[in-house]
Amino acid sequence: MAVTADALLRTVVRAAEDKKACDVVVLDLKGISLVADYFVICHGNSDTQVQAIATEIRDKAEELGARVRVEGLESARWVLLDMGDVVAHVFHREEREYYHLEGLWSDAKSVEFV
Repeated sequence: MAVTADALLRTVVRAAEDKKACDVVVLDLKGISLVADYFVICHGNSDTQVQAIATEIRDKAEELGARVRVEGLESARWVLLDMGDVVAHVFHREEREYYHLEGLWSDAKSVEFV
């Protein structure tokens, strides 16, 4: 059975929060981009934390049955985790401020989690 985008999204957000990711933002890209349905954007304050967040997201998504492609884990400055419908961007704080993806995708609605 294929994992749904919503279930995957919840798993990714929970995994990031479990590793104390900072300022987790979810952007709904449906109808805006063909790249993915959702972007999850967050950051860590050290290389070690960025790697821990990205690894936790990968592990939990794979446990759910998602295929995960990862780029940038070694440098831990901007780790991209592509899971098809959900793409997670785990930044080091300085890189997140510099690239400001939220501003680049300002047409997308922010999704709130409680």
